Amino acid sequence: MDGQLIAFTGIAAGLVAMPGADFTVVVRNALVSRRAGAVCGLGIAGGLLVHTALAVAGVAAVLVAVPALFRALQLLGGVYVLQLGVRTLRPLRRSATDSVEAAPPVGHPLRQGFVTNVLNPKASLTFLSLLPQFVPSGGSALPRTLLLALIVCTLALAWFQVVALLVDRLGRWLRRPRAARMLRTGTGAALTVLGAALLLEPLLP
Repeated sequence: MDGQLIAFTGIAAGLVAMPGADFTVVVRNALVSRRAGAVCGLGIAGGLLVHTALAVAGVAAVLVAVPALFRALQLLGGVYVLQLGVRTLRPLRRSATDSVEAAPPVGHPLRQGFVTNVLNPKASLTFLSLLPQFVPSGGSALPRTLLLALIVCTLALAWFQVVALLVDRLGRWLRRPRAARMLRTGTGAALTVLGAALLLEPLLP
């Protein structure tokens, strides 16, 4: 692996592991079961695949050229993340002794992971600005760009499987009524704040 690939892998790993809506949604599902968290991580990797494909095709440049389109996608993402936060906080109205809900169908966490990521226009802009920095000039850019896209998706898939595993291993403690309530409060609040921030950002000067 050449120096540029090593540098790109390090930067991409930092971006993938950065706490945000993706991380919070995986934790939310992993609290239910390791399988739900792992499937949610798979959905996030699928969303990243869409973003990297857009960047490779150059379509993501449209988001820069047409600010209204960027804002519209940002608002959609904000609404989705916000409703996830509200849905996470809603069960907290019940008694603290309530047990954690049963695992949702596989399609549910998969859809959550995919939609949360794919409705984040900043991901497309990040890849659009990052990928060209690591594509050597004077050659065919497509194979190199595809390799970089594959690295990003692989890192995301691996990272969120690790997150799901760690949450599951701590599950006995995390699923205690008090601990589960605290973690749900944290993840629900985080999703709500992130969603609200996405909604408010386009309105700020």
